[in-house]
Amino acid sequence: MSAALFALILVAALLAVPSLVMAFHRLRDERDRRRRARRSHGDLVTIGDPGRERRAEQRARELLRSCVNDEEWDMYRDLGFLRVWGQSAAEAKAGASREAAGSRYAYLIYPHKPITAYVPDSGRLLSEYCVEFPDLAGGMTGGGTKLPASDDVLAKWMALTGDEHRLIRDANMHLPGRQLDPARVRRDLWRLAQWERERGASVEARRR
Repeated sequence: MSAALFALILVAALLAVPSLVMAFHRLRDERDRRRRARRSHGDLVTIGDPGRERRAEQRARELLRSCVNDEEWDMYRDLGFLRVWGQSAAEAKAGASREAAGSRYAYLIYPHKPITAYVPDSGRLLSEYCVEFPDLAGGMTGGGTKLPASDDVLAKWMALTGDEHRLIRDANMHLPGRQLDPARVRRDLWRLAQWERERGASVEARRR
């Protein structure tokens, strides 16, 4: 290779370096921009509308209130759970309410927690029944798969009051303490007893 040809190639290479550097920077900037766009899009999908869950829960509470009686609604509003009386003893007295019939067992319904069966007279915990009601509409639209808390409570309440035996048959049954702390449940039973006494005293005072 002649010296003149080598010099020509060297000059051409030196002239091409700035263009190559600029092209490299453009490619790097485009790559970073795409990464930021993907990250931003992922954040939007994860966060979504910050008020959406609050609005869904508010609608769920309104629906729950329209379905349960006043005592049950007040119980859920004040304590955060519902009690449902078992059917067996109530069925022995036609036309009597479950409470009046002296139901031998009852259930506590918590949002997104197992249904807990217990003996009202002694407070003895019997079983935990795990049931799940997924938010199918939310899952199809890319949202979460959990129902709003009050919708979950309503679904369990409807299942228990509509067909208790089927729900218990289909649920996964565990001994107390599998998911719910027994101390917490006993504390809630104490709170429920206190709440009922105070509510009963208030009702009696209004009657006078």
